[in-house]
Amino acid sequence: MRIILLGAPGCGKGTQGQRLAERYKIPEISTGDLLREAVAAGTTLGKAAKAVMDAGQLVSDDIVLGVIRERLTLGDTGNGFILDGFPRNAAQAEQLDELLDQLGQPIDLALLIEVDVDVILQRLLGRRTCVSCGASYNIFYAPPRMDDSCDECGGRLKRRGDDNEETIGNRLRIYEMQTLPVIDRYRELGRLRVVQGLGDIDDIFKAVSKTIAEVKAAFGNQDRSAAIRRAVARKQLPQATDRDKKQDKQSAKVTGAKKPAKKVASKAKPAKKTAKKTANKKPAAKKKVAKKTVKKSASKKAATKKKIVKKPVPGKKVAGKTVTKTASRKTAAKKKVVKKQAAKKAVAKKKVTGKTIRKKRLIKAALTRKKTRSGKKIAAKKKVSKKKAARKR
Repeated sequence: MRIILLGAPGCGKGTQGQRLAERYKIPEISTGDLLREAVAAGTTLGKAAKAVMDAGQLVSDDIVLGVIRERLTLGDTGNGFILDGFPRNAAQAEQLDELLDQLGQPIDLALLIEVDVDVILQRLLGRRTCVSCGASYNIFYAPPRMDDSCDECGGRLKRRGDDNEETIGNRLRIYEMQTLPVIDRYRELGRLRVVQGLGDIDDIFKAVSKTIAEVKAAFGNQDRSAAIRRAVARKQLPQATDRDKKQDKQSAKVTGAKKPAKKVASKAKPAKKTAKKTANKKPAAKKKVAKKTVKKSASKKAATKKKIVKKPVPGKKVAGKTVTKTASRKTAAKKKVVKKQAAKKAVAKKKVTGKTIRKKRLIKAALTRKKTRSGKKIAAKKKVSKKKAARKR
């Protein structure tokens, strides 16, 4: 399988790409790693990339595609590969498709890992990496046992320089502007599949593996059925087996192909004797058909009579019993509903009135308390003033 991993920064492409590479024994190709390796090896493309990066500019698409071409010519890409981080815009996608067509390795699947923006922010802002062993943590989802120290080697945990709100916001805006057209392109080509990137990593990997298996099965059935049809057309196979026919049906469901029209063998004309026999049989058959139709019509009439007898007409007597009208039943039901609603309203009014009375009583009691308190204070003040006057005398 030749797969392209798509998704916003922090959606988990790298983690899922590593797992897929281990499971399917195909290499995970990251353009960033390829450029760093080319620079370290000192190749012609690596030297050109180093000159651009030292000048503080972005590496051109020609250099990136050249590095990818060199990597795909190695022997480990025969069974497939996983591209992570490329293409990032529509122009790169077109150039990549042309390159892969030239190499005879077209893309089988473009897998989009979809995650909400809020979750991406938490993943990137909470990301921490050990300086010593490179172990990764997240303070929101998978925090270390000790703050700022690695559980494996006890090394210091560091936050990446580009994991801040401003840089992350810029990266997400660039993704929306440039990479979303790439997703639309592969959707139009019928190669896009979407997997939700929320939840446990193992659950996400199960969903990714299931999607790849479905696409792989669909492509396998298409290739096999096409090969069988070509072989039959060339008269290499005398007759298709039952297993091949089943696979042809499955592939026709996936691709929407129509079944080939069956050829009807031309029958020889009957002899005169057989013609006479059929002529004698025709009137007898007609008589049988006429009898059957008469019996069916009679049974239908009887059934209609039974139905008419069973269905009573409103307002008429049937076997001494008057049939009640449905309208009266509906009115009775409506009256019951109205009575229930009126009873509920009355109960609610009583509750409200009871509450208002209680509130009024409480207010009166509070006012009386205030008056008594104020009266007591005035009396106390008078006593104090009298004592002071008596002392002055």
